[in-house]
Amino acid sequence: MTNPTHSVTLLTRAGCGLCVRALDQLRGICADFGIEPGAIDVDEIASTNPALRAEFGDRLPVVLLDGREHSYFDVDESRLRADLS
Repeated sequence: MTNPTHSVTLLTRAGCGLCVRALDQLRGICADFGIEPGAIDVDEIASTNPALRAEFGDRLPVVLLDGREHSYFDVDESRLRADLS
């Protein structure tokens, strides 16, 4: 069953090939749960939230599930599917 209370967000930056691949993968996974993943460019948001780029900027892409770090560099598909179930 779907749980609409979950949120999935990808931290990314322009020009990041891994980020593009991760977002495509997330869209496919999240579609199975009725969720639209969001994306935040850590460089664009740095003026209002510099801590986000400071914490995650050196290991993008980062998948956040419900605002907490779930995986980075690669989408952990089996774990994400289990956590969304």
